[in-house]
Amino acid sequence: MKNTLLKVFLSFLTILCTSLTYSQDVSGSVSDSNGPLPGATILVKGTTNSTQTNMDGTYAIRNVGSNAVLIFSYIGLKTQEINVKGKSVVNTLLKVDSAELNEVLIIGFGKQSKRKLTDNIASISAEQINQIPVSNLQGALTAKAAGVQITQINGKVEGGVKIRVRGISSISSSQEPLYVLDGMPIINDNESTSAAPINPLISLNPNDVESIEILKDASSAAIYGARGTNGVVLITTKQGKSGKTKISLNSSAGWSEATHKMSWLNAAQYVELFTEASANTWGASDLWLTEPGGSFDKLSNGLDWRNGQIDTDWQDLALVKGSVQDHTFSISGGDSKTVFFLSGGYNNTQGIVRGNSMDRYSYRGNLDHKVSDKLRVGLNTSLSKSHITRIGTDNSFSTPLQAVAQSPLSPAYLADGITPNNETTLYYNFLMQEFNGSWDVNIFRTIMNSYLEYKIIPELSFRTELGYDNNNQTEEYFSGSLTQSASTNGYADANAIQSDKYSINNYFTYNKTFKEDYDLEFVGGMSFEESARKRQYVAGTGFPSDDLQTVESASEITSGLSSRTKYNFLSYFGRATFSVKDKYLLKGSLRYDGSSRFGASNRYGVFPAASAGWIISQEDFLKDNNTISLLKLRGSFGITGNAGIGNFASLGLFNGSAYNKTSAINPSQLSNQDLKWEKTNQVDAGIDFGFLNNRVSGEIDYYVKKTNDLLLNEPLPGTSGWSTLTRNVGSLTNKGFEFVLNTTNVKTNNLSWKTSLNLATLNNKVTNLPGGDIVDERNIVRVGETISSFYLVQYAGVDPANGDALFYKNTPNSDGSLDKTKTNDYNEANRVISGSPYPTFMTGMTNTILFKNLDFSFTFQGEWGASLYNEAGKFQSGNARYEDNQTTDQLNRWQNPGDITNVPQARMYRTNGQQASTRYLEKSDFVRLRNLSLGYTLPKKISQKISVDRLRLYMTGVNLLTFTNYTGYDPESSYDNNGDSNIRKGIAFYSAPPAKTIIIGFNIDL
Repeated sequence: MKNTLLKVFLSFLTILCTSLTYSQDVSGSVSDSNGPLPGATILVKGTTNSTQTNMDGTYAIRNVGSNAVLIFSYIGLKTQEINVKGKSVVNTLLKVDSAELNEVLIIGFGKQSKRKLTDNIASISAEQINQIPVSNLQGALTAKAAGVQITQINGKVEGGVKIRVRGISSISSSQEPLYVLDGMPIINDNESTSAAPINPLISLNPNDVESIEILKDASSAAIYGARGTNGVVLITTKQGKSGKTKISLNSSAGWSEATHKMSWLNAAQYVELFTEASANTWGASDLWLTEPGGSFDKLSNGLDWRNGQIDTDWQDLALVKGSVQDHTFSISGGDSKTVFFLSGGYNNTQGIVRGNSMDRYSYRGNLDHKVSDKLRVGLNTSLSKSHITRIGTDNSFSTPLQAVAQSPLSPAYLADGITPNNETTLYYNFLMQEFNGSWDVNIFRTIMNSYLEYKIIPELSFRTELGYDNNNQTEEYFSGSLTQSASTNGYADANAIQSDKYSINNYFTYNKTFKEDYDLEFVGGMSFEESARKRQYVAGTGFPSDDLQTVESASEITSGLSSRTKYNFLSYFGRATFSVKDKYLLKGSLRYDGSSRFGASNRYGVFPAASAGWIISQEDFLKDNNTISLLKLRGSFGITGNAGIGNFASLGLFNGSAYNKTSAINPSQLSNQDLKWEKTNQVDAGIDFGFLNNRVSGEIDYYVKKTNDLLLNEPLPGTSGWSTLTRNVGSLTNKGFEFVLNTTNVKTNNLSWKTSLNLATLNNKVTNLPGGDIVDERNIVRVGETISSFYLVQYAGVDPANGDALFYKNTPNSDGSLDKTKTNDYNEANRVISGSPYPTFMTGMTNTILFKNLDFSFTFQGEWGASLYNEAGKFQSGNARYEDNQTTDQLNRWQNPGDITNVPQARMYRTNGQQASTRYLEKSDFVRLRNLSLGYTLPKKISQKISVDRLRLYMTGVNLLTFTNYTGYDPESSYDNNGDSNIRKGIAFYSAPPAKTIIIGFNIDL
């Protein structure tokens, strides 16, 4: 017994001595090809002993055996195992693992490698964004992400931009995604005083952006809960890197013109058409147009139209040559403790629509500082000022593009060649506003986001973020005594809007590897946001001089108002990701959202999501396969919401008013305390693949989005005394396929050629609408149809016998079919579903070719299945029903019995086919060369002689070619005056085309 105890004691003593002898501390550094690597994990193999590198890429780990193996790992890089072999210093260089997708993506409240991603997230890098030197951030994303439609409403420099992620998920609520800048949800409200929107993100400089991630499925977006239904756009700005200070300059300049101009009648054709139209109405003997002193003489203002002395091209006066300048200067760098990025930018864009321009000045400062091994702090700041010279809305005669309605017989200017002719034109001459008016908008924007991150233990950290977004917009409008405000001796108004948003995020992140094969990450915390808005507005008339242009000089104040509003969100969230053996992936998230916008009984909503993935290529039967680099199956399900309604939609509201000069209070809105979140259930199934060392890689996805409890401004009977009430009514579904293919076609020492292709389908259907159809002029919401479908009488062409316009009756038969009988009586025809404003198929393709020091890239964009209705068609292409100038297709009008044509007989002031019908509805399918860029980088030997690290010269074209059968200005341009209507879509009305731009510039790195 004693011998046994003695042996045990000696064995224990031996083990202890061995441990004391060979256990040691190990330190060192971890880096990659770009330098020190902060946040890399070091694990002692076979134990739970681990640590992470600091901001300077160094580490220290205690109690490491002399023969222990250290495992070095970092997201997106190849894991390495190194035997210590008694060394106290171990340095390592982690390399890219070519057998996996190594891209690291920003996700809500964290990062994740794309390889382990179980969500559907589209990522666009700074390199892709900077390929298209455009003034607005959203425009740089066009055709880069599958299932994401990005459309600029028209060619105005400030024009609103629509982003639709996987279709339309709401009828009356917001259809815009949530924008998050460096972790902070930012203001995205259109603050235009007119119905023509201003892009709320126009103040952001695209050159400051490092990457953009678009969260498309519910699993990725549900962490943002109540605002994730329309997708989430995560914008990450550039940060400094430790090392040599880098100075960069990007400078470019170019010129623009309209992508397309329409063909209008010249003076001789105008005279011919309208003389014939008058004869068809009143007889050939009625010469009121052509006789001396007649209408044509009055239009021409004394010029001899009979001998071709006058032929004004009003379109050329409205659509002009534009220009663009863009200059950005940045400084970045730092050391092991502090890194920084500073930039300043200037953009000047002279629009292609006369009188429309923008100047933007921007500054950004990003700072990150390591206080200690456990504490990091940072501050991101941006300041910008944008000045926009605006023009009239599409539905105003002061807008330049409505000048195409003027007769070519009318001169644009009086005899002095300076003063616009407003005396003998058919309509108000838009040049008068340029001559004697102004409309200026100034936008001042400040965005700040600070953070503090404390590492409690190596596996657990706490982060707090405080953000502030301030958007100040002032508009001043003046219309002088020589403009359309002549009757009031001038008009002016001033509008000031201040919007503020505060946000606080507090959350913990726990990251742990168990027994080498089990990785767990948990994120949990809370978020609070408060948004406030103030507005002041005043207007006046009667000015003693056109040189005094502010409301202060008005003789009469005609209107004034001020308002204040506020809303907030309080949220709690959590997310857990778990991987087993680097191939079985699980993720779950939950957000508990509360908003002041909803009824007291439904103030909070719960938004869960779950996803799973299986990396099949990590299994033994594929792990060493030389062909398959990656094969991953993934699926997700989740619930997201939509809170894009009025701040007080659930409350009964009262307004102050005046009654017989006595103050009073009157009810303005019915209450609905049961109002709740609009919720979308989304299922996504996908495959990620890579072949031949990922020379061929891509994704295939199928999704179904079902939105229930639609927030709908439901019409009420007039007898109730109210027009609408916001309720949760109805449901709709979006579903579709998405396909992404990335290929490296050629890769040699001197030549590289890569292609990226994305395809997407969209099928949108309204599935439930208890109140029945909702009709808004040309559009309808109906169960079983696409939301906002066109609802029109079908045009049936022209009666060859008499030139009458014909329409289809579409009378239902007993078997459910339609009787397509033709009639010349519009009132006998029935409206039917005639098309959709939304595409059913979209694609984008980018090619990038590098040959020695040359780089060449181009992107094509395509959309099919949508239609546009030209609301101005009855004026522009109305076979001389009105006096407006006509498109040249009206030369093909019916003139004699037996003529076969689609243009009815010209009848002046008589209706013959100008009613709302499919005559003015066209397919808007198109393929567009979105951008093309050619660059040359000077060889190092030459650039170093002039003391620069890199010098690149480039030429870029934007919207160079458009292939379409659409006969209007542009298949993407639509009416900018729809106001808040989510139903009235796909309408064109004197809508300006986008700009075709050619830019020359250079990049210098010092």
